[in-house]
Amino acid sequence: MTYRKFQADYLFDGYKLLDDKYVLVTGADGTVHGIVDKTEAGEDLEIYQGLLSPGFINCHCHLELSHLKGQIPEKTGLVSFVLSVINHRKATPEEIQGAINRAETAMLETGIVAVGDICNTADTLLQKSQLRLAYYNFIELAGWLPYQAETRFDSGKALYDQFALLDSPASQVSLNPHAPYSVSPGLWTLLRKGFPDKTITIHNQETAAEDEFFQTKQGALTRLYDSMKIDNSHFSPTGTTSLVHYLGLLESAKNILLVHNTFTSAEDIVRATAFGPDLFFCLCPNANLYIENRLPDIPAMIRAGSRMVIGTDSLASNHQLSVFGEMKTIRKHFPEIETGRILQWATSNGARALQFENKLGDFKAGKKPGVVLLEYKGKDPLDPESRSRRIL
Repeated sequence: MTYRKFQADYLFDGYKLLDDKYVLVTGADGTVHGIVDKTEAGEDLEIYQGLLSPGFINCHCHLELSHLKGQIPEKTGLVSFVLSVINHRKATPEEIQGAINRAETAMLETGIVAVGDICNTADTLLQKSQLRLAYYNFIELAGWLPYQAETRFDSGKALYDQFALLDSPASQVSLNPHAPYSVSPGLWTLLRKGFPDKTITIHNQETAAEDEFFQTKQGALTRLYDSMKIDNSHFSPTGTTSLVHYLGLLESAKNILLVHNTFTSAEDIVRATAFGPDLFFCLCPNANLYIENRLPDIPAMIRAGSRMVIGTDSLASNHQLSVFGEMKTIRKHFPEIETGRILQWATSNGARALQFENKLGDFKAGKKPGVVLLEYKGKDPLDPESRSRRIL
């Protein structure tokens, strides 16, 4: 059997950092055989300067919006951002497919091996059929008006069925609520029937206006409804935060991904963390800065013992789809967070959240997680000038 043997200054196994005394051994196809002491590794070592890591897991992406790169103004707030996306979304099929291809290629080259991808259309199906990356396809449904529930659900189920035909064991699919302020009680009821055994994702507290709306039925979200000519008369404020309003509706899901969390309070962080061991906060810091110019309370999540993963959001709200770029932004704003902790969010935590832990996320024997090299000068792998590239 042909082996490949990788040695670097540091080796991250998915959970902890190891020094250069250890060597990663894989088969020619990338299947991990184990991590051994370099005195037992023999000859033919591939020696790298930097840090070796399992491939990254991008837990939140909108690949179908890749053609909107550079078209949406920054730091305008969520409501203005959403309206801009609606107004700019049209493009030719050739433009859409070309942008999707380039974005996926960039993700692969910078070390991403799996993606939790939001799907409102079938635009990404052709690219995903090439099976270059593993995907958890989150079919996203929105329908705030009560009478729309069955029609919106039927449309979402039809799209679900298309993605379910992808011929790959590394492809999964689920039906998901877009956000608490865009899903009616009737649509929630229909969606919840499909939650068991699935990872379910939802955009959570991405704007301060979300909690304000649920508490008082006032604020910027009313401008969104007015601009989209959506009748909001059926809604009565709950007097609670949005998370308190909907969290219990997710109880039957196997895993839960709360995405963005830009304005989630320390109290709601504790509440969500206590909800169960299979709830994950998904951090998309570059998109948070792009849209609201604010970051989630990551230190409060750490204090609460929260489970965390990393996403990129879309090229409508980000300059690149790079999990490594998100990690560097976290380091820039929260330098006290250990490198190994951030790497775990990007690897083994992400694989568990997307139910890919049997094959991705760490260097346990039998898995095929990819190998990524972090190249950097100095002592910090997450230095602003560092870069990542996939080597296997």
